[in-house]
Amino acid sequence: MAAETAYRLLDSGHGRKLEQIGPYRVERQAATAWWKPRLSAGEWKDVDLVHHRSEKGGGHWEVRRPVPEEWVVSHGGLQLIAKATPFGHLGLFAEQAGQWGWLRQVIGARRAARPAAPRPRVLNLFAYTGGATIACARAGAQVTHVDAARGVVDWARRNAERNDVAPDAVQWLVDDALAFAAREVRRGRRYDGVILDPPSFGRGAGKQVWKIEDHLPALLAEVAKLLAPEPLVVLLSAHSPGFGPIALSNLLDEALAGHPPAALSEEGEMSVADSSRWRLPSGTFARRSFAGA
Repeated sequence: MAAETAYRLLDSGHGRKLEQIGPYRVERQAATAWWKPRLSAGEWKDVDLVHHRSEKGGGHWEVRRPVPEEWVVSHGGLQLIAKATPFGHLGLFAEQAGQWGWLRQVIGARRAARPAAPRPRVLNLFAYTGGATIACARAGAQVTHVDAARGVVDWARRNAERNDVAPDAVQWLVDDALAFAAREVRRGRRYDGVILDPPSFGRGAGKQVWKIEDHLPALLAEVAKLLAPEPLVVLLSAHSPGFGPIALSNLLDEALAGHPPAALSEEGEMSVADSSRWRLPSGTFARRSFAGA
């Protein structure tokens, strides 16, 4: 693997973004970048990898300079393994770094306030390569990590090992998020916190079809049933058109209507800033922390 270096957004515009992902410079899609790039054309040409999206879905990488199969990136206080996947993802969602910091803060405050209590139990659904899982585990939580793709769960487990997460701090599961949540409700399981970052479309481990517009309300209803009587945190984020901060906030409040009022309710747009503080919108979130957290 190449030596570890940091992540940086270099520029964005014309529906693309230019990133320094560890030691490698990458150009790929950025659907919300409607403006003109500010760096020169020469800067944009000086790249190692360029992703081209296919009209049929997925896509391919144009390799302009040799890049290893995987390398390590430092971002948001974590070390993460990056790999170029056909869909243009690299295993790192830079906009989530602010959420990782918030989770560490909320969980750390609970641990400090209740040092003799068991570790907070956190469920991470659609957990992908595990940034939020690692942040929670390092803050002192016991995490159940659920994703439908076995290869992605293995990737997340390796990320956790790189970040010195104790083996007993995370339960790694390959499962469909909605089916798993419903089974946990029937088992009478309870969690102090739930994190979910659902995709627009996907297939579960048993080939179940997920459509965010059809299935998110049902999933949030199950999530509400899974929360402990004195919950700690709920974090919902999305990258789907139409699911803005207000929509996510309304869905979350609807699902949590039977629980005590949140001590802190926040919603907003996630973004990544380049060196001149120009921000690239990169998804939305709604989050709640509760009294006693």
